[in-house]
Amino acid sequence: MSVHTRIFKVFPENSGARIDVFLSDMLGDCTRSRVRLCVINGAVRVDGETVLKCGFHVKEGSEVEIDIQEAVPLKAEPENIPLDIIYQDEDLAVINKPAGMVTHPAPGSPDKTLVNALLYHLDDLSGINGVLRPGIVHRLDKNTTGLIMVAKNDRAHLELSRQIAEKSAKRYYIALVDGNIKEEAGVIDAPVSRNPGDRKKMAVVEGGDYAKTLYKVVERFGQYTLVSFELFTGRTHQIRVHSAYIRHPIVGDETYGGSDRFGVHRQLLHAYRLCLAHPCDGRLMTFIAPLPQDFKKILSILRSKLK
Repeated sequence: MSVHTRIFKVFPENSGARIDVFLSDMLGDCTRSRVRLCVINGAVRVDGETVLKCGFHVKEGSEVEIDIQEAVPLKAEPENIPLDIIYQDEDLAVINKPAGMVTHPAPGSPDKTLVNALLYHLDDLSGINGVLRPGIVHRLDKNTTGLIMVAKNDRAHLELSRQIAEKSAKRYYIALVDGNIKEEAGVIDAPVSRNPGDRKKMAVVEGGDYAKTLYKVVERFGQYTLVSFELFTGRTHQIRVHSAYIRHPIVGDETYGGSDRFGVHRQLLHAYRLCLAHPCDGRLMTFIAPLPQDFKKILSILRSKLK
């Protein structure tokens, strides 16, 4: 999916307009909902400064930039794939994603994704993200398990995206990592971007995107540590990269240096808790997903060795 940057000058007749109104008028073929999502996701700049509020008013003479992802001419089709639907109503669904499932179609994964399953099982999905990512507010890596929120209409999508952008929606993960972490808790504050030596991987890179992860030790097994993580930002592979950065890569994550003597062939990383405000009525909601069987089995083995 390619990204195109459009640049517009603010003339006297547009001065004072809200930035979402200004850009939707200038673009013509882009809905205000889609523009608002671009603003919330940090894809809009005024005179070089990122604007995150849709209520920002533009001024005469300013230069406004917007990065727009162009949709690939491909449409996801419904597929009868089993889904563990934790919760759903007319605005929101929460799914417990299994290992091995890609979140949405991409050139290397055209089908059998979460989106294909959602299109089969749910009546409505938001359309802001286009035909390849309907309803998708955030993603989980293919082999990461656990909770993912899904928007069933555009209003809900914008509100859930706002909560993620403003850090009011909380996402908690649990992972088994290599080694014995000395501290009981800590903060990993290190910028993440594409690995200059391998574009398929991410890395801590000076000048990269701001990334912050909070962690807390849950249980110790000598050679391994069970750790709870809270995402403050949501960069690609963030927890996996940050774990490797502090020299405690996630077990099974061979991409980032994790060991795999248990033979799971995937990172033991699970999105176990999700806290958010309902996108329409504002009530606080918390969802919990139990650990998958392969993860539980390994913890049982490690606990038995401590007895």
